[in-house]
Amino acid sequence: MVIIVASILMRRVWGYLTAALAFILYGIVLELCYFQIVPSYSTTHPGIRTLQAIIFVNLFGYAAVAYLAGLLAAKLRQADTRLEHAQGALENLQALHENIIQSTSNGLITTGLDGRITLVNAAAEKLLDRTEAELLRQSIGPLFQDPLPVVGSERTYGEMRFIAPNEFRKTFRVMVSELNVPGRGAVGHVYTLDDLTQIRRLEREVRMQDRLAAVGRLSAAIAHEVRNPLTSIAGSASLLAEMPDLSEEHRRLLQIVTRESERLNNIITDFLAYSRNKQYRFANVDLIPLLEDTLILLEHRMAAQNTGIKIERRYSAQKTSVLADGDRMKQVFWNFCENAVRAMKKGGTLTVSIDEMEHEWQLSFADTGPGMSPLMVEKIFEPFQSQFEGGTGLGLAIVYQIVQAHEGKVFVRSKPEQGCTFVLRLRKAAEAVAITPALSAEHAVGKPIAEGAHA
Repeated sequence: MVIIVASILMRRVWGYLTAALAFILYGIVLELCYFQIVPSYSTTHPGIRTLQAIIFVNLFGYAAVAYLAGLLAAKLRQADTRLEHAQGALENLQALHENIIQSTSNGLITTGLDGRITLVNAAAEKLLDRTEAELLRQSIGPLFQDPLPVVGSERTYGEMRFIAPNEFRKTFRVMVSELNVPGRGAVGHVYTLDDLTQIRRLEREVRMQDRLAAVGRLSAAIAHEVRNPLTSIAGSASLLAEMPDLSEEHRRLLQIVTRESERLNNIITDFLAYSRNKQYRFANVDLIPLLEDTLILLEHRMAAQNTGIKIERRYSAQKTSVLADGDRMKQVFWNFCENAVRAMKKGGTLTVSIDEMEHEWQLSFADTGPGMSPLMVEKIFEPFQSQFEGGTGLGLAIVYQIVQAHEGKVFVRSKPEQGCTFVLRLRKAAEAVAITPALSAEHAVGKPIAEGAHA
């Protein structure tokens, strides 16, 4: 046993030395017993030849044990070395696969056959705005608003709508394939996610720009054709109203004609304001004084009309410098505030916020009105999409044009019965690209500004 332990724990030569030492000690004991120097418990007294045979057999046995133990120990060490190398290679391969999975720009999700998530890479965590811990063991189906593609069917990919925890709407292209393991067959599914949100948003932007351009040209043509006879009608009605022998009924009818003529003239004015190329005078301005001018004017008007609406200010900064046309910005602010006031017919709160972002200032106008449907949110910046009685539907379309000329972004968040929030983002003055003063809107090429109307 000592020889075997020595061969396993130490190099082979130490096994032989241990065997030799054991043989020498054994021989000494035999010699001492043979010459009766130490007492022997054996009942027989072997002869010299028998003693020599015993010594020779034990010598062979010790040597054989040392040899075999050393051989087995060497093979065991070689097996351990190969196992360590194989384990290292496996760990390297596993790390490589893990790095590939985590480094890919596409989202990757694996599930078991029951549809529960077993792995989520970093890109998928970012796309879904959730951590792997939050997603593991969840069923993948409820994450999306549309049915997922099915393996083995004609539909192995499709566009899926997704609502992030912050209620931002996204669109993904989802592809599915089987997860096969050699010898076990299919053990689950692999889903890859491509973010199409920006692409679909840009497509909507292009379609919207085309519609806006066509509507603008049509509006200008109609406005010019209608305004001339309308002016004649309004002038004639005013002259008739000055006649002394008119009855009260006729006078009331003429007042209706005059009032409706003025309303039509206002609509035509909006048409022309929308369709004409606007001139901008850009300068380094502070948004807060411009916003305060608008809010103070609005507060006085609401107090006079007893609307029951209060304004709450939430400014995270005392100075907000941007490169902008101050008068046009006031027009944008007024449109947002006017929409909020008209939405809160029974009173409420208009919350105006200013928040600093990394490269932009964000202004939010949140009301407590009835909100808007998803369809209305999608089309809110298109012309003729007014949700108020008597509105032309051009106010926010003009806002869209102005913000685009400022290379800004504008979008809306709303749900039915949960109010509406218009969000405006403008680049800080230090970040803004120098824009030539009096730049025409048709030459002011900016970023797409409808960041994605989302609920």
